[in-house]
Parts: sequence; structure tokens; C-alpha cells
Amino acid sequence: IAANVLGAAPLVRDDGLQRYVNQVGLWLAMQTDRASLPWRFGVIDSPSVNAFALPGGTVLITRGLYDSLRDEGELAGVLAHEIAHVVERHQVKAIQKAMGRDFATEIAGEAVGRSDNEIVRRFGSRAFTAGTEVLARGLDKKDEFQADQRGMVIAARAGYNPFGLAGVLQTLD
Repeated sequence: IAANVLGAAPLVRDDGLQRYVNQVGLWLAMQTDRASLPWRFGVIDSPSVNAFALPGGTVLITRGLYDSLRDEGELAGVLAHEIAHVVERHQVKAIQKAMGRDFATEIAGEAVGRSDNEIVRRFGSRAFTAGTEVLARGLDKKDEFQADQRGMVIAARAGYNPFGLAGVLQTLD
């Protein structure tokens, strides 16, 4: 799914910017109970104002959103919100729901005696399609509200103003 997003809009070619966003993001992620995920953060080269959390710990924000931020606290607020989606597995649950319960049973039945590569070959495209649809459609309001709340806690634990995201939303409004 991340490759699909990056195919549409590559990372901004600024190593200093990417390093900075990764440092802030990794510090925030270390404040969660899923600190051991292989977290990756990046700014994609798009003028739109958006941010994405992808299953497994990849968080991307657009150049348009980054340029609208006033300070590191607002960056932390946005990243913490997206980190909260990953921690709460919002995208994974939405993908599972989109694919249906029968799919999980089918995978479990097929998995016996097969390698991971065989399973990915057989079922990966269905998961990819469902994940791309979830990314395009967005999450439901309940998940967004939970990520707002959890993101505030993550930001505060990391030493940032917990209202950084609120500042971003006011600016964008």
C-alpha cells in the first residue's frame, strides 16, 4: 500500500527534512505500546493537505500539510494522530472488514503446510485492493476521534503540547 502511495507521489527530495520528520515521528512512536514496530515517516511531494497511516508503522504526510505547520508541536500533533491509527490497528480492522470474515477463514485453511510466499501470492492482491480502498475512502469518524484522543496522549508523553493537532485543524479550517 505504501508503494502504491509513493508511486503516485514520491518522497520530497530533501534528506534533512526526511530525517527531521523521522526523528520527531520515532520519538513519538517510542511513547506507545507498539514501539517495536519498524516505524517509518516521510513527507511526500504533493501540494494537497493530508496525512496517511499505513498498517505496519508507515506514516506519510504531504508537502502541502507540512508547509502549513507553524511549529514542531503541530508536526508532532499530526504524526501522533497517525501513529494512534497504527497503534489501534484502525486500518487493519477496516481492511479485514472490507475483505469479510470468510477471507480470514480461507487464509487459515490455506495456510496449513504453505510458505509465507505462497500465501502472499495467493491472497496478497485481495488485501492490497482492500487496503487501497480503505486508504482512499478514509476511516470512520469513531476511529478518527479515537486517534485524536490517543494522539494527544502520545504527544504529551513525548513532551509536546497535546493541543498541537487542534492548532493544525484550526489553521486548516
